[in-house]
Amino acid sequence: MSNTIQAYGAAGPNQKLQPLTIQRRAPDENDVVIDIKYTGICHSDIHIVHGEWGEIPYPMIPGHEIAGIVRSVGKNVTKFKVGDRVGVGNMVNSCRTCNNCKAGEEHFCTGNGKIMSNVATYYGRDPKADFAPTAGGYSQMIVVDKNFVLRIPNSIPLDRAAPLLCAGITMYSPLRQWHAGPGKRVAVVGLGGLGHIGVKMAKAMGCEVTVLSQSLSKKELGLKLGADKYYATADAETFTALKGYFDLIVNTVSTNLNLDQYVSLLRIDGALVEVGVPLNPMSVHAYSLISGRRSLAGSYIGSIRETQEMLNFCAKYGITAEIETIPASQINEAWDRVVKSDVRFRFVIDISTLK
Repeated sequence: MSNTIQAYGAAGPNQKLQPLTIQRRAPDENDVVIDIKYTGICHSDIHIVHGEWGEIPYPMIPGHEIAGIVRSVGKNVTKFKVGDRVGVGNMVNSCRTCNNCKAGEEHFCTGNGKIMSNVATYYGRDPKADFAPTAGGYSQMIVVDKNFVLRIPNSIPLDRAAPLLCAGITMYSPLRQWHAGPGKRVAVVGLGGLGHIGVKMAKAMGCEVTVLSQSLSKKELGLKLGADKYYATADAETFTALKGYFDLIVNTVSTNLNLDQYVSLLRIDGALVEVGVPLNPMSVHAYSLISGRRSLAGSYIGSIRETQEMLNFCAKYGITAEIETIPASQINEAWDRVVKSDVRFRFVIDISTLK
């Protein structure tokens, strides 16, 4: 098996993505070799490759929403076989020995002195390759430890499954952790790549679902996706009408908001959960929380166990991402459109076009 493959990545900071040839590490007895069929474009790909979230090594091959087919497995791999439909999300390893890893929360890995945190699918440091930088899913093939491979149910098309590996779990985890279900009023802030999946999930969980968006431009679409209500946050009356209304608000947008306004929409014991990552800090008055025993919290992807649970949930309820499939030659154009919010709702790269 050749470990030399074609990929698309950035050769340096502030450069357009371009075709690159890379080497994958040799698989060991615990690895799964995956032929990548589709990879979703996540807005975080752009932030990371542009160095907005810290220094990274170049060349950089992004992509952590990976759907593909098993090419081969190591001798110790019994859970997967050649031909299986599988996925890879934000991480490909962790220390496995810290308290969080032992608790099955490897996405919050604190490290063991050698592995310092969970190993990101790209820009991480791979302990199986002498801590060389990992390369992501904008590529033809990937080698992943069996414990970080996910099974994609047969009822979910691979192209529509890819965004679930990041966007899907990013929305599923806070809904699950904050007990979304029948009788609960849930608001999703933003109807983009994350928000549209969150609306579908919250509705399937039995919640009353409201979309809070800057304008009403996507109202018809939001209601079609399953939202019960849709409000424009640019209208000050929205915050008056909905004061004290929600049990849970999940904020997907990566721009700074007036958090006090959004906290005011919570009922007693309600929670505002941040999953978007603004570049600048935000603040909230303590009394906004104290006055209703309200919480401001954050949520970061999910564990491998929870991600598999999410995929099974999506299969059960027929939930997939709304996508626009593109060839590899249009990745740079797609990135520009993501920055301009000119996509409904998720770009997915057809890796067969990567030559």
